[in-house]
Amino acid sequence: MTKHFTLTTVILGISLMPSPGAAQTTTHLDWDATAAATYLDDRQEWWMHWEPAQRERGTFCISCHTAVPYALSRSALRVVSDETAPVPQENALLENVRRRVKLWEDVAPERIESKGSEAILNSLVLASHDAQEARLNSDTRLAFEHLWKMQLEHGKQTGAWPWLHANLEPWEEDGGPYYGAALAAVAIGTAPEGYAHEPANTDRLSRLTHYLTEHHNKQNLFNQLTALWASSRLPNLLEPAFKVATIERTFSRQRADGGWSLSSLGPYQLREGSPRVAESDGYATGMIAFVLLQTGIESTHPGLSHALTWLSENQDTANGSWPAQSLNKHRDPSSNIGRFMRDAATAYAVLALTSEHQETR
Repeated sequence: MTKHFTLTTVILGISLMPSPGAAQTTTHLDWDATAAATYLDDRQEWWMHWEPAQRERGTFCISCHTAVPYALSRSALRVVSDETAPVPQENALLENVRRRVKLWEDVAPERIESKGSEAILNSLVLASHDAQEARLNSDTRLAFEHLWKMQLEHGKQTGAWPWLHANLEPWEEDGGPYYGAALAAVAIGTAPEGYAHEPANTDRLSRLTHYLTEHHNKQNLFNQLTALWASSRLPNLLEPAFKVATIERTFSRQRADGGWSLSSLGPYQLREGSPRVAESDGYATGMIAFVLLQTGIESTHPGLSHALTWLSENQDTANGSWPAQSLNKHRDPSSNIGRFMRDAATAYAVLALTSEHQETR
């Protein structure tokens, strides 16, 4: 049976903190979780078997656009559905990451930037899974061992990791190392059983914190939002002023319809030189709404409530996904590659809407 979810949100003023005396307005959010799950499962199934994604020893690539967002979001749908156990695609992705971690010396990419990127993403996927069970798995600890061995200890990037640069926005460009370091911080802070506070990690985290703080003001808003997400897992990661400034910048770029455009979060320009897409999209709006909820901003905040309403109103009724476009070139939205950004958009829209659902239960 198709699941739909309704929420009553209360609008409490313009400031970041709710105003006690503000008037109340009711808004109903409605979205199709079953359709979203079907879209995400189908896309992950395709990715696992797509020939260019195949890797050594029967494994496949873990991607920023399809596999990682799927790993982070798919289990969240069980909060708002009748599902009680992971679906086969979830298990296959998890087993793939564990296999690559165990076989690291044989299957890790030779290119140092690719190796660093994968070490971060492997840790993020496994830590996110373990957090659901409140137990740190031995494979996850091994993934972190691989991660820490690659942390840079000298030079301008001290505290960060090598990160793939392929001239592809928003993940594989000049600011990529900062984005990767912020994701590493999310992974470390997400890991259960107090992993982040283990004595062996003290100096490592100190280097990471210094890097994220020292380079923060040089980053585009997309990277700063990723660091803000990380600070929700590691509260002392960023200075309070940085957090407030990022939130204020974010709301200043919210569009009149309640959403955000990914192209507004950085100095992005399509390669063809054509105008960048300006309308609101599911990736920017879903990611921002999710991150703001993680930082403790209530769904009743007017800007956040407006964003959640945009998400509820802009799910594609034909296939359950949310719209998003490449920042690099115009792509056929019906093609498999043309749906990469839509994959990320759908995952983060799900994370935002299910986080909001948990907040209001």
